[in-house]
Amino acid sequence: MSADFDGMVVVITGAGSGIGLAVAKKAKLMGAKVYGLDLHVGELNGIGNWIECDIGSDQSVTNAFAKIASEVNQIDVLVNNAGIGAQGTVENTTTEEWNRVLNINVIGMSRVTSAALPMLRKSTKAAVVNTCSAVATMGFPNRAIYSASKGAVLSLTLSMAVDFLPEKIRVNCVSPGTTETPWINRLLSQATDPDKERAALEARQPTGKMVSPDEVANAILYLAHPEQKSTTGTVLAVDSGLHSLYFPKS
Repeated sequence: MSADFDGMVVVITGAGSGIGLAVAKKAKLMGAKVYGLDLHVGELNGIGNWIECDIGSDQSVTNAFAKIASEVNQIDVLVNNAGIGAQGTVENTTTEEWNRVLNINVIGMSRVTSAALPMLRKSTKAAVVNTCSAVATMGFPNRAIYSASKGAVLSLTLSMAVDFLPEKIRVNCVSPGTTETPWINRLLSQATDPDKERAALEARQPTGKMVSPDEVANAILYLAHPEQKSTTGTVLAVDSGLHSLYFPKS
């Protein structure tokens, strides 16, 4: 494995499982010092330095970055990956659900980035990568809150990219299709017929399979790579062609 991130400090939110864990594993193999922010350590032991953090809380985020600052002088890469899912239409969702999802998926991303900025500014290779979703630009049924939050993430990414352009802090996002994460597996386990639901999720992907966390991690690390100096304000789809390909089901 290439040591392209040798000596760099990579901070990943939601690093205990799924996409965040896949990024942590690959970043470590590429030479990075990894800090994983999550509510639980998950499978991060032996891979990165876990810091308990609730990105929905100002104080929790402040404490997490104070801990990082006590150990390293700068942050080279910030991966804003933590987020929560939600199901429902505007008719059957509550204000409490809206506030919870937007606070974590959108405000949490802003909260974390703001806390990281003083240390990102000390790096000559600073990059931020946000995890967006195919639902940001496509209408998926029964995903009103989640889709709105990811649409905001896409717009926030572009705004951050232009705001930090003068400081040479690159900001991009990756936009996955349906990815086989713990959240998706929990939904499947609650279905009346999990096998049928899995088949339906796979069938809606042009390639006939769900996206793997490793595939998304590869895209994140590409966007964060220190040699991608001209890559900023980019939305990189890892969605089996979902947003751009017509695929008749018959």
